[in-house]
Amino acid sequence: MGDFYQNGIITTLHNLSKRSLQDIEQELLAFSARRPMGLILPSLYSELGGDALPGILDELVQVPYLAEIVIGLDRADEAQYRDALEFFGRLPQHHRVLWNDGPRLQALDARLQEQGLAPRELGKGRNVWYCMGYMLANNRSESVALHDCDIVTYNRSLLARLIYPVANPRFNYEFCKGYYARVADGKINGRVSRLLVTPLLRALKKTVGDLEYLEYMDSFRYPLAGEFSFRRDVLNDILIPSDWGLEIGVLSEMYRNYAKNRLCQVDIADVYDHKHQDLSAADESGGLSKMSIDIAKALFRKLATRGVTFSPESFRSLKATYYRIALDFVETYHNDAVMNGLTLDIHAEEQAVELFAENIIKAGEAYLERPMERPFIPSWSRVISAIPDVLEQLSNAVEADYAEFRAD
Repeated sequence: MGDFYQNGIITTLHNLSKRSLQDIEQELLAFSARRPMGLILPSLYSELGGDALPGILDELVQVPYLAEIVIGLDRADEAQYRDALEFFGRLPQHHRVLWNDGPRLQALDARLQEQGLAPRELGKGRNVWYCMGYMLANNRSESVALHDCDIVTYNRSLLARLIYPVANPRFNYEFCKGYYARVADGKINGRVSRLLVTPLLRALKKTVGDLEYLEYMDSFRYPLAGEFSFRRDVLNDILIPSDWGLEIGVLSEMYRNYAKNRLCQVDIADVYDHKHQDLSAADESGGLSKMSIDIAKALFRKLATRGVTFSPESFRSLKATYYRIALDFVETYHNDAVMNGLTLDIHAEEQAVELFAENIIKAGEAYLERPMERPFIPSWSRVISAIPDVLEQLSNAVEADYAEFRAD
């Protein structure tokens, strides 16, 4: 049962009445005549045969209000791209699959690389960026939602609640972040959000001061949720990281570009579960270890743009402050789990805290060692300024791939 409490400086839209999906979808269908809606799905080819994406597609074929679905396909050869076209072919909505590894999009990426305008890292951020560019190019949608393709508990009510705040013409929201309780199979999940992001934000408040930016970030109930929605004009100027800092980077860009009353968060699911990453304590290049470093670096970079100065000493102080706060959170979550009949492994939780504490130092060292590093993918406004017909090139490449291989 949701509550109506408003925390922090961001509007929270709750699930108070269990409104029927049919009722919400009928209203969204009415909105779509005035404000067409689209969906971005960043996907790995491997997810087509996973436990989640086939079920997601079963739900999406029933959605009546979407004008288009844009799928970004990573790590696929030609045969796998053909498979993807067939896999997504049953979608009744207008849809396209961006073959990011195909020769046409690779050639476009090479042209952007020559001018220093292409994403520098492979990954979700790059995938989402090209999907956003295609959305700008085809101009079919005014309101756009984005969610991951590994949600094993997916129900299309998640999409309806996610896109509603930016689709309703009577609302003035430019951006909406989804949130949910990460509870599944009798366990509390979401370790990186619970044990890294929230205690790190609280520790930063103590060490650098009560900045409004930190209060803003701490207002989000699940800041690492991969589900968000936005109006189309957001796409032009947003700067996003290409690494695991994507979600933090997007929230930070919304803070930079819009007044707080144009942003909100919404409860989108009672139950949510997706693919879990390994802790990867022995390998900082993968799993939750890499994720924690990238997220910490994203926060440090954003604070630096707001005039905060960091040093090795400040990072050591931050680590100590974080560690104490995070351990207190372990006890809090354990007690919450016990009262609700759930399980929570205190030893595993504290192991995660210890790793995250070490990675705060590693993230700080990386930040200080590479002060000239360009962490963000250029905005589409900048790319269009340098290459005026780039969106046409992108659209033509996608359509040519579709026409060539769909016709086979």
